[in-house]
Amino acid sequence: MIQNIEKLIVKYLTNSATATELDVLSKWVEDPKNKMLFKEFVETHVAINYNMNDPETKKVIEQFLKDIKKEESSRYRIVNQPIYKYAVAASILLLVSLTIFLNRNESKPNKVDPTVVNTPIEPGTDKATLTLEDGTVVALEKGNSFQTQNANSNGEEIIYKDGKGKVKELVYNYLTIPRGGQFHIVLSDGTEVWLNSESQLKYPIDFIEGNKREVELVYGEAYFDVSPSALHKGAKFKVINQSQEVEVLGTEFNIKAYKDESNIYTTLVEGSVVVDNGNLKHNLTPNQQYILNPNTNNFSVAEVDVKTVTSWKDGVFSFIDVPLKDIMKVVSRWYDVDVVFENKTLESIEFIGVLDKKISIDEILSIIKSTSINDYNINKKTITLR
Repeated sequence: MIQNIEKLIVKYLTNSATATELDVLSKWVEDPKNKMLFKEFVETHVAINYNMNDPETKKVIEQFLKDIKKEESSRYRIVNQPIYKYAVAASILLLVSLTIFLNRNESKPNKVDPTVVNTPIEPGTDKATLTLEDGTVVALEKGNSFQTQNANSNGEEIIYKDGKGKVKELVYNYLTIPRGGQFHIVLSDGTEVWLNSESQLKYPIDFIEGNKREVELVYGEAYFDVSPSALHKGAKFKVINQSQEVEVLGTEFNIKAYKDESNIYTTLVEGSVVVDNGNLKHNLTPNQQYILNPNTNNFSVAEVDVKTVTSWKDGVFSFIDVPLKDIMKVVSRWYDVDVVFENKTLESIEFIGVLDKKISIDEILSIIKSTSINDYNINKKTITLR
C-alpha cells in the first residue's frame, strides 16, 4: 500500500495525478499518522539537495498538505480552477531547483566516498548539425545564427519558410542531434518538432502543395505538433522510420526509436494517429502508447501518463518504476557520457522521480548514491557505478 501512495505523491508533485488519484491521496493523508509519513517522504525524497531547516522548505511542505487536503466532492470541481493550477505550478517551480528520487529497494548500501577524476561534465544544450541538400554540413548552436534561402536559425531552433506552393520537387535536409544536445525545428508547413539527444530527422525544405507531407525519424526521439491537414488542402502528415509509419491529420505525439533500445514507442498526446508496422494498422487514442518490437514485428498498446513520457521536451526527465539501467541511458545521452555497471545487480533497481535537466551529473549521482549504490567513479567521460 505504501509504495502505491509514494507513487501517487510523486504523480501529484509532477502534476500528473488524475482526479481519482488525488481523491485517494487526500483521503489517505487525513490520518494524522499518514500526514507524518507524507512529511517524512517529502523531506527525504524531495528536498535531498535542500536545507530542510530552512523555514521556506517547511512552508512548502505545509502548502503541499493544504493543496492535497480533502474538500468533500469539490476535489473534482477544483482541478480546473485557476487557484489550483497556480498551487500546482508553484510545486513544479520548486522542483526546478529540487529533485525527487525514490529507490524501490527498502535497504540502502553502506556509504563509500565516490572517486571522481575532475573532468567537467556539463548538461546538454541546444545544438545540432544541419546537412543541406548539396551535402554542406553546418553546426547549429546557441549564440550562432545561420540563414539560407529557405530557413533561419538563431542557434536554438531552425525555422523553414513556406514556399507558398511553388516547389515542384522535394529537396531534403537532415537535422542531426548529438549526445548532449536537443533542438527545435519548425517545418515549412508550420509543423513543430522537438528533437531529443542522439536523434536524426530527414525532411523536405518545403512540401508539394496538396501532396502527402512525409518526414523520416531516422533514429532517436521526437515530439511532433503537426499542422492540421485542413490547412494544407487535406494533405496528411506521415512520420516514417525503419520499422513503422505513423500517419496523422493534425495532432501531437511522441516517437522514441533509439538504435540501442529493443522497442519503438509511439505515444499519442492528443488527436488521432494510425500506426502501420507493415502487417497491421492500429488506431491510437490519446494517452495510448504503441510499443513495437522491430525484430519480431510484435506490438502491444498500453495506457500511459503522457506527461511523464514527454516531459523531456519541457526540461524535465520523469520516471515511474524505471530500472536504473534505462535511467542511465537517458543520462548518458543528455550528458554525453558512457555508463558502466560494475555491479550488474544495480541495473534492475527501479526508481520513481523527477530530474531537472539542468542539474549537474554529480548531483544526479549523489542522489542515486544516497539510495542505492555504494560508490561511483567519474573518469573523463565514463561513469562507473559500483
